[in-house]
Amino acid sequence: MSTKLIYGLGTVAFGIKDNGFNALLMIYYNQVVGLSAGWVGAAIMIAMIADAVLDPIVGQWSDSLRSKWGRRHPFMYASVLPVGILYFALWMPPTGVSDITLFAYLLVITSGTRIAIGVYEIPSTALLAEFTQDYHERTVLVAYRFFFGVVGGILMGIVVFSMIFADDPASPGGLLDASGYHRYAAIAAPLMATAIFLSTLGTHGRISSLAKLPPPQHEGVLKTARNMFSTLFDRTNAPILIGSIFGSMAGGLNAGLMIYLQTYFWELSSDQVATLTSAGLLGVVLAFVLVLPLSKSFGKKWTTLALYSLTLLAIVLPVALRLFGLFPENGSPALVPLLFVFMAIVVMSVIAASILIASMVADVTDQILLKTGRQSEGLIFSATTFVNKTISGTGVLVSGLILTLVGFPEEAKPGQVDQSIVTNLAIVFSLATLFFTTTALIITSFYPVSEEDHQLAVEELARKRAPEPIFKQEVS
Repeated sequence: MSTKLIYGLGTVAFGIKDNGFNALLMIYYNQVVGLSAGWVGAAIMIAMIADAVLDPIVGQWSDSLRSKWGRRHPFMYASVLPVGILYFALWMPPTGVSDITLFAYLLVITSGTRIAIGVYEIPSTALLAEFTQDYHERTVLVAYRFFFGVVGGILMGIVVFSMIFADDPASPGGLLDASGYHRYAAIAAPLMATAIFLSTLGTHGRISSLAKLPPPQHEGVLKTARNMFSTLFDRTNAPILIGSIFGSMAGGLNAGLMIYLQTYFWELSSDQVATLTSAGLLGVVLAFVLVLPLSKSFGKKWTTLALYSLTLLAIVLPVALRLFGLFPENGSPALVPLLFVFMAIVVMSVIAASILIASMVADVTDQILLKTGRQSEGLIFSATTFVNKTISGTGVLVSGLILTLVGFPEEAKPGQVDQSIVTNLAIVFSLATLFFTTTALIITSFYPVSEEDHQLAVEELARKRAPEPIFKQEVS
């Protein structure tokens, strides 16, 4: 239990970063700093791609590293200070400079922040496959990581919208006032660095219990690249990897546009956004409680597909009902409670499904090890992260392009944007989410590893690792 708790604690940093990037970064640089949505989306996308390109390198490097602190912990320790410093700097852009300078600043600091987080997150996630080989215990361990990550992000979101920003977005201290973002940076950045340090230090004692591996064979660049490619696109890993492309696109769109829908489509105040954000607490608790029983009853794959289908329904249905005049009007007492229920369902389904996806990836590492004899935990986990970041960044870029396409104005005040623009934004958002999520579901359905397959792989690996028996010859 102590390992589960301290291992999960480090993801608080990832949760805070995700909440800030998803809920605040676009609207801050677009509506407060004054950089066009297209420029902001481009900077975020390029930063994600730069980070994602380095993730497999970090993963492969941590797979092959041999040190007295193991394979993963040197990277985890190295990320602490850069994470805190860079995330603080992200919310302190220079003033009185050109758009090109602002774009360059956003690009560099966002890239640095993401890379620093990745230097911790990739090796830390790879520890999952090393801590346990048990099919269901891995799901439990991932659940703790997601619990801390999501709760950390949600609590920070509640603090942001209920304590840092004033209720009226356009008032001093409101969502459109830069001073609130500076206060947020002073709280969030130290918390992120502290969470990473405590988790790394707390799991340090586990290093001696991990498998002692021989030094890796030195291979040429081309052979290493071929091995990496064959590992990543093995039939056991390819459905998750390719399915993540479309799922991440939907996630990027949701990350970039949800705050716009809440502020301009539903016309919610900061307190109401904080209330919806708190629905995530209920959602993550439900996910934490339900994910293991559902997985045991229906298997990881089919539970995941059902949960992502439920996510799609809960995101699109409220918007569709409003467009057809079947949902409460803005300002109605029933609006926020209904949106709260849908938000809780979304968070529950996304978190539970993501837990199972990570657990499935851990199971893939055993299949790959059995086939190839190579320890590839860091590479395989980093590849999934690579896809998620790269394509999610594309989704954020597309969200910026959608805002430009529908003619969404800059420095817009809620209730004063042309209703046709807001409606068009909601329609495009819903159709894009429907397409990308459905495609991801179809591709992921081809994932082949069952609980029986996993158990057979674990038993075969155990046989291969067992020492050869020594037979003594009788002397007459």
